Amino acid sequence: MVRRPVAWVLALVLFAEALGVAALNWFLGMVVDRQDMSLAGLDPHLMSVSSKIGGIVFGLYFALCGLVALLVALRDRAPAGLGRVLLVSAAVVHGLLGAFVWGLVGRAAFLFMVAVLGLVVLLLVTYDGRFDEPAGPAGTAPEGGPGGDGSPLTPPAAPTAP
Repeated sequence: MVRRPVAWVLALVLFAEALGVAALNWFLGMVVDRQDMSLAGLDPHLMSVSSKIGGIVFGLYFALCGLVALLVALRDRAPAGLGRVLLVSAAVVHGLLGAFVWGLVGRAAFLFMVAVLGLVVLLLVTYDGRFDEPAGPAGTAPEGGPGGDGSPLTPPAAPTAP
């Protein structure tokens, strides 16, 4: 199956992205602090600190999403509850970031965001549960229900008298 490798790859990508986002925001905070320039009267130190805090928060968010993907890979079970909500929110975030980076950064960043979005959606869809049921012949019931032995759901027609 393709489910576990997708979860492993997504976990690795999200952990790398968490480190990258945190490092990028930390670097930008240092640049703003060393420039010692204000933007529309804002305090440069405040902008520097808020950039660093934002980087840490988003880094922890992506790391938490990566942890959910890692747990899915280890357990080979669908994410439930808060984990599913986190992965859905990560898909939405990557969709929005993809739309923004197309114009601001370029095609490569857009393709990365779309690839991560695709991995998250693929993880959520493959662990949906509806695809795990074995396909039986048409007109037969699944195991455990009426006709669970694979017999047709409708009884055979009674013979008619000549």
